[in-house]
Amino acid sequence: METTPGLRFLFVDDGSQDDTADVLRALSEHPRIDAALLPRNAGKAEAVRQGIQAALREGALAGDLEAVGFWDADLATPLDEIPRFTAVLEARPAVEIVLGARVQLLGHTILRKTSRHYAGRIAATVASRLLGLPVYDTQCGAKLFRVTPRLPTLFAEPFSTRWAFDVEILARWLGTGSRTKALDCIVEVPVERWIDVDGSKLTGRDFLRTPVDLARIRWRYRSVL
Repeated sequence: METTPGLRFLFVDDGSQDDTADVLRALSEHPRIDAALLPRNAGKAEAVRQGIQAALREGALAGDLEAVGFWDADLATPLDEIPRFTAVLEARPAVEIVLGARVQLLGHTILRKTSRHYAGRIAATVASRLLGLPVYDTQCGAKLFRVTPRLPTLFAEPFSTRWAFDVEILARWLGTGSRTKALDCIVEVPVERWIDVDGSKLTGRDFLRTPVDLARIRWRYRSVL
């Protein structure tokens, strides 16, 4: 944080039953850390949505918010990737969304369980076909958005899916703008480091539900997909 003076963090507690809320209250005493405590467990999609909304409200009050995003709390994607994401927004004014992508390349450290990798590749391929976009990795938990007039509409309503909400965000974006501009406005950045952290709440049953969630997205946003 000391090397990035404009960076702020908002931690979202999704109705935890342990002492997480107390820990976040203590952390929020730092001038650049805030906490949003949801009264009950609502799932990751809703926690992300409410977190983005809270960040936009705080940024609107401060009047200096240029970008907002979400990062998985397990830090599978390290925080030092953030400057690489913001650099894309600074270098390319047309870009509105920066997506992290877990691509195994020489010089990169991507440690992912084999079963989750292949299940994820299948889901990502289906999502790419559904959206009509050459997106490689929709589910990486590291995303950054430029604050634009259309951004609040992407998070205005609850998502219709629990785990495939990342795909739904892109579907909503396509519904607010021109599909022909997507390749100029959405950029994937291969993360240099991503390590699968034990304790994920994503189960085999959730993977099996993914086709149903994607079908629901296809139906709900059929006018723009």
